[in-house]
Amino acid sequence: MGETTTGSGRTILIAVDESDETTYALSWCLRNFVTHSDTLLLLHAKPLPSSYTAMDGTGYAFSADITATMERYDIEVAGSLLAKAAKMCEDFGDVKVETKVEGGDARDVICRVAEKLSPDVLVMGSHGYGLIKRTILGSVSRYCAQHVQCPVLIIKRPKSA
Repeated sequence: MGETTTGSGRTILIAVDESDETTYALSWCLRNFVTHSDTLLLLHAKPLPSSYTAMDGTGYAFSADITATMERYDIEVAGSLLAKAAKMCEDFGDVKVETKVEGGDARDVICRVAEKLSPDVLVMGSHGYGLIKRTILGSVSRYCAQHVQCPVLIIKRPKSA
């Protein structure tokens, strides 16, 4: 195990974003996988401010004010997401929860943190994109499963959920 220590329990790295798939994956993980001796590390990847410098839809560059507003919004979203996820974990019972926000592309952030902390397992939700969307957008869970050294548990939300 890496930087995070849990005594006799496992360190479970859980990737958190704003999707329903993430909420489902965390809920499933708490019900079916987590024990009270585990440490959950909730990780959120927020965009870097440099990603805001792209042109808007009309071809104009975003102003510094708009960029600063977008950065504040991303910080608020990250805090809100992690608070909601931590509350779900708290409701589960006596389990240790840590939160972490890192800037960058989700796949890079998740792989970098997994490499640094060497968790016992990485848990991710699957958005369940079809072939076309997956080809265009890529699959973060597939990328991470291929590049991290620890076991990866990808939880797919049932269509009916």
